[in-house]
Amino acid sequence: MITHSDAGGSDALGDALEVLHGHASVEVAETSNPGELDGVLHRAGSRPIVVAGGDGTLHAVIATLHRRNDLAGKVLGLLPLGTGNDFARTVGMPLDAVEAAKALVSAVPREMDLIVDELGEVVVNSVHIGASALASHHGATWKERLGPFGLGLIGYPIGAAIAAVRPPFVRVRVEVDGVVVADVDRHVLMVAVGNGISVGGGTELTPDADPTDGEADVLVSFATTPRARLGYALDLVRRNHADRDDSVYLRGRQVSVAGESFWLSADGEISGPEGRRTWHVERAAYSLLVPRDAATR
Repeated sequence: MITHSDAGGSDALGDALEVLHGHASVEVAETSNPGELDGVLHRAGSRPIVVAGGDGTLHAVIATLHRRNDLAGKVLGLLPLGTGNDFARTVGMPLDAVEAAKALVSAVPREMDLIVDELGEVVVNSVHIGASALASHHGATWKERLGPFGLGLIGYPIGAAIAAVRPPFVRVRVEVDGVVVADVDRHVLMVAVGNGISVGGGTELTPDADPTDGEADVLVSFATTPRARLGYALDLVRRNHADRDDSVYLRGRQVSVAGESFWLSADGEISGPEGRRTWHVERAAYSLLVPRDAATR
């Protein structure tokens, strides 16, 4: 089992380990930097690797394995101890640590897709640009501020509210499998490429995403007027934003975004500014242990 030294939930981890120790031999490795993580993964060999943490920790483990060309054939498990735990939500893993540990005991491996860009950087859950990336940036700041008080989960809603005041509209060309779905003659509010359903602790940005279907779900929002932005925000809460007239929602195996400089949020990590980025889906890149009832859906 791999956990990050900065991750919270030490009591929850201890309770989960009590469950797991009753069924298997578990070695816990705590890492604090990429070098330590690389060494731990090297020593893991062919054993299943359980990631105890949130989306960021899962991303770090998968990114390291991918960089090492050691991801194919790997079996991972997820014990959700993060703030948002969005990928755990997508795959049906219980968010309570003890219940998740119980689910892991009888879990079955299921092949998972991975989104990879032209630089070799991976996306486990979601990557998005525009207002949502700015929301993630502000949300991360507020998550850090409120985390010590146990209120880290409301960081993203606060970030989204701040981003809604002055959203960073961009003119970009968006292509999905070679088909242009947005061009530089029109501002967009945001573009999301989802392997998982939600971001920010449950906000279902790409609600139909399935990390096992070989395609990424793509959402493009053109809601740039004040009235449209308000409507989009309300519809996002009501989970019908993808059906709006000023939204485009589709699936594809390759997505390209190019145009004005933009910032992006990939699994919560902010980077940029960028002028172009292309992502493709690597189908069945690794296996993840999921609850038996979720594996049959």
